[in-house]
Amino acid sequence: MRNILFVDDEQMVLDGLRRMLRPMRKEWNMRFVDSGRKALQLMEKEHFDVIVSDMRMPEMDGVTLLNEVRSRHPDVIRLALSGHSDSEMLLESVKATHQFLSKPCDAAMLKDTVNRALGLRALLKREDIGRVIARIESLPSLPTLYQEVMAQVSSADGSLAKVGEIISRDLGMTAKILQLVNSSFFGLSTHVSSPAQAASLLGLDTIRGLILTSKVFSQFDTAHSRLDLEALWVHSTRVGALSREIAREAALDRREQDHAFMAGMLHDLGKLVFACSFTEEYNRVLEENSGQEGALWRLEQEAFGCTHAEIGAYLMGIWGLPSTIVEALAYHHYPSHSSGAGFTPLAAVYVANVLLTYPAEDGEALRGKMDLPYLERLGCEARLPRWVEARDRLLGGEGEAA
Repeated sequence: MRNILFVDDEQMVLDGLRRMLRPMRKEWNMRFVDSGRKALQLMEKEHFDVIVSDMRMPEMDGVTLLNEVRSRHPDVIRLALSGHSDSEMLLESVKATHQFLSKPCDAAMLKDTVNRALGLRALLKREDIGRVIARIESLPSLPTLYQEVMAQVSSADGSLAKVGEIISRDLGMTAKILQLVNSSFFGLSTHVSSPAQAASLLGLDTIRGLILTSKVFSQFDTAHSRLDLEALWVHSTRVGALSREIAREAALDRREQDHAFMAGMLHDLGKLVFACSFTEEYNRVLEENSGQEGALWRLEQEAFGCTHAEIGAYLMGIWGLPSTIVEALAYHHYPSHSSGAGFTPLAAVYVANVLLTYPAEDGEALRGKMDLPYLERLGCEARLPRWVEARDRLLGGEGEAA
């Protein structure tokens, strides 16, 4: 049984939630309270997996409540459910909330959101890692790009196109902007194909507020971490580009091609989480891995009980990114562990990552790095030479551009 706490100052809303979710009573142990104060008191006595709170309440509003929950109970998944959408409240709630759901929210959507977030917990073996990830508000950015985006939004002549371009070159900014666009924060329902498009949908004024007021971006501490953030981003952008090309060649539809692209960009996001949240422990892993291509995730498994793949998938999952992207992050090292069938963005990201981890290899040497039973199961092993050609075109094109 999962323990879910619902908070709303209107008794009619609570009664409606109770009736709507009655079919879930065999799976969820649900509690309903009408104030933030009562919610915090109850949470001191009982453990909850998820809290779902209204934003506008007297005495203690939803932002204050969820910030208190984040501080006192960091392992609890925090969802906002509100019919209000004024920009000031939303900007204040960005850091306190994992996902924002708009009223009216039907039972199916609420059930799917809660169960999906809880299901991702199975990816993590250490409770302390789950608690740390649940507290993450944003991921740090390359100092040079952080300064660039700050200069743009601080200037009266700041360019939205330039801001979008900067965000698309940074892993931390990309992850945060995709979280916002994929939530109901700003009432956006348009399919998003890139970080730059996500920025354009939010608009310069909103992004300016997020950066200057809510401070959703921060600088990566390059002095204390061994992680090469620039190298990580180069690899990530290459995997994203090649994943989209492989997805296109496999005749996936436009949405799946875009998901393959974004999953490829974010596939190593968990390395950034490790580096900023478990710096010393991860430095030892990186030092041990020095010079060993493709061995890092095995060393992470030994040290943490999970890898950057699961870490990234868990964070992006509770931030509400599409399930196809989350699946690709979670299984990009061992795709045969996934329950999915057919050629998906996961397959595209897996192949692209292997090809670019070993950029000088092809033929039998490369086949030895691949999960051939998985590719045979998908019926696409014969496509490997074409994927190698696509990789070589990508890398050759970069050389020409340079």
